[in-house]
Amino acid sequence: MDTKELLKKVRKIEIKTRRLSDHIFGGEYHSTFKGRGMTFSEVRQYQFGDDVRSIDWNVTARYNEPYVKIFEEERELTMMLVVDVSGSELFGTTNQFKNEIVTEISATLAFSALQNNDKVGLILFSDQVELFIPPKKGKTHVLRIIRELLEFKPQSNKTDIAEALKYLTNVMKKKAIVFVLSDFIASDYERTLKITGNKHDVTGIRVYDVREESIPSLGMVQMMDAESGKLKLVNTQSKKIRYAYAEFHRERVNYFKETFTKSGCGVLDCRVDESYVKKLLGFFKRRG
Repeated sequence: MDTKELLKKVRKIEIKTRRLSDHIFGGEYHSTFKGRGMTFSEVRQYQFGDDVRSIDWNVTARYNEPYVKIFEEERELTMMLVVDVSGSELFGTTNQFKNEIVTEISATLAFSALQNNDKVGLILFSDQVELFIPPKKGKTHVLRIIRELLEFKPQSNKTDIAEALKYLTNVMKKKAIVFVLSDFIASDYERTLKITGNKHDVTGIRVYDVREESIPSLGMVQMMDAESGKLKLVNTQSKKIRYAYAEFHRERVNYFKETFTKSGCGVLDCRVDESYVKKLLGFFKRRG
């Protein structure tokens, strides 16, 4: 992708997702993810209607008239987007590939954080951490994240969710809001997720294509494993093969949902041909 085309794509995503975060998600995000508590702001003279419990008796005694303490919500939070860039994310049978939807969801979340003056960081992973962008504020920073999501070329096509979560736990010392975006066709991350979930506010967003759930009966078909790159001749007329594939897929989805739920983490399913806007909004409202 040349620079001109990339900038055009970034701008297109910015316009679409910025509008969503400004009009729909900004307020929902703010009410869903609270700050770390209340911090002292100032002392001012008592006004009718103020809570008498907030009177500062030392200042009141000094000036011989009532003064109250004013507190503000300590709002600043950090959001981390942990995004799967393995080979299976390039799958798509409708209008969009999974990785395109992942980019749009990530951008919407990032702009929602930006609107609330929170920091945003990014981890791109396959079976290794491919890229880490430390959390920062500002529009320029969010646009850089979108650029990376659009044009990054991973070194590996495989997936290891546990590896990404381990890295996150090591680099993020303070509590963060974490969104893990993947198709979750992986296993063996239960223990690591439990540790991560104890430290951070984690939500798994599964982005998937309905065609991945089963194989249609089309006779002998050459198929490629997106993560290994191997070609295989598969007899799709075989009920046994179709059942085995559907069962494998179902097991992975159940593992994702059960593992995240048991670890006290959020779970969200987004199909590529459905509106992720409704899904995200529903999630925020449930959490709020």
